[in-house]
Amino acid sequence: MELAMQRFLTSVALLLCFQGFGFCFPDHDAVPRYSFLRHAAEAPRVSHHDYIIVGGGTAGCPLGATLSERFDVLVLERGGSPYGNPNVSELALIVQNLVYQTPTSPAQRFVSVDGVINARARCLGGGTCINAGFYSRASRQEVEEMGLNLELAEESFRWVEKEVAFRPRLTGWTSAFMSGLLEAGVTPDNGFTYDHLPGTKVGGTTFDENGHRHTAADLLKYADPARITVLLRATAQRILFRNRGRKHKPEAYGVVYKDEAGNVHEAYLKNSSTGEIILSAGALGSPQLLMLSGVGPAPHLESLGIEVVLDQPLVGRGMSDNPLNAIIVPSPQPIEITSVQVVGIRPDYYVESVTGINLFSAFLAGNSTGPSATSPISYSFQGGTIVEKLARPLSQGFLRLRNRDPEENPLVTFNYFMEAEDVQACVEALRTIERVIDSRALSRFRYPNQSVQSLVALSASVIVNLRARNANDSTSLEQYCRDLVMTFWHYHGGCQMRKVVDHNYKVLGVDALRIIDGSTFTFSPGTNPQATVMMLGRYMGVRMLKGHKFH
Repeated sequence: MELAMQRFLTSVALLLCFQGFGFCFPDHDAVPRYSFLRHAAEAPRVSHHDYIIVGGGTAGCPLGATLSERFDVLVLERGGSPYGNPNVSELALIVQNLVYQTPTSPAQRFVSVDGVINARARCLGGGTCINAGFYSRASRQEVEEMGLNLELAEESFRWVEKEVAFRPRLTGWTSAFMSGLLEAGVTPDNGFTYDHLPGTKVGGTTFDENGHRHTAADLLKYADPARITVLLRATAQRILFRNRGRKHKPEAYGVVYKDEAGNVHEAYLKNSSTGEIILSAGALGSPQLLMLSGVGPAPHLESLGIEVVLDQPLVGRGMSDNPLNAIIVPSPQPIEITSVQVVGIRPDYYVESVTGINLFSAFLAGNSTGPSATSPISYSFQGGTIVEKLARPLSQGFLRLRNRDPEENPLVTFNYFMEAEDVQACVEALRTIERVIDSRALSRFRYPNQSVQSLVALSASVIVNLRARNANDSTSLEQYCRDLVMTFWHYHGGCQMRKVVDHNYKVLGVDALRIIDGSTFTFSPGTNPQATVMMLGRYMGVRMLKGHKFH
């Protein structure tokens, strides 16, 4: 009888999982029950809306929630739900979240042509579901450089922060790391702040005091349930354009998407609406979908048999990934797991740390289909990892389609350290990390017999990428930067402002189409960009509600 009951409950759980309510993972007390959230398989074959947002990610969720205040909004998300999935929600499982690879896992692995293992989000909430949780605003200068109104940007940041940002509780390591940064000359001490300020600061985190992650999907609580539909496992195939004659631009009017079973659905803009289609699919997804829809470099599209709607050679250009280089510091004493809590901000680079987790597991397990009991990879690590990120790398690359399948990753080349100035900035950052490691503050977390040089050598032996190693085993810091580069997961570009979109994020050369996400960025704002991307979704939603332009 007990076994029969267990089977019955399991069947019910699986049914709810399929319907989008449990998603096959243990539930949490605070899981929202959005009435507008469902699988694409449940959607009608044809539907009509004021706005169609492709990508329910870091920008798409706040954008959709805001537009639903007045308009009928459809959000198409190719991934599943973050709710009830402990790999997404629990700080202790942050590496497992990146390592776990299935056709529907929240993190989709890709490898750049440069040989750096990377990941893109495949989950409602986007990159906020798979990152290290650090919350830091763009600076006033960066907001102005993006062409945004400072007052509305401030209001939009606060709107986001009410739901997803928290003040972290510093651990012994993090406090020592902060003191070490100050000893190393990364001053002044700015204390706790969301603001981007030169020096050393404690930033915000999207992990609450219980170590539970909050994502951009939580911002959907602001949505009007009567005006929004969010479809999961809805993979956009292409944007539909109509040609209105030589004197008019091509006009976007619909999106073709597939559900998990491969069934084709079509979503159209209402004839009576002045609405638009908005791409918020990220720095890989948005340029990829533009090209698949016929907007991009004509010779490349024609080589794949794609009908050209608009020859736009700048789609896919300006791809940039902020390089990460790291040094690990094993500790003689247990260290609590932390996400990023403290950052040292210099003009050309930023220095951060994580503790208690093997950051390199995500790269070591690059070819894994998921963690298993027999896996030799350890996800825990008794020590800290100190990393640097170049603030604005000059080296840029490009994105091209691999084929016509939207499920597959495009080909992307970032050209890491192609410019000599980037190498110089990396070396300076690594020297700062060495001074932090040698600081009095961190001395109690180090083995006394391990020199900084030995830690550099140790790090070189465990860091994994698919780049060719120099014969000298990366003994110089210049070669260390080039050979042992990894990603900060902050790649951006491909649909840059003033090249592919205008200052209102409208795609140049076509009508009724915008792009609102990190693909429009020319730099990664605020040390870690998630705060700014969420802000931008809210900001543009408010602008569109009011019908105002930027200036």
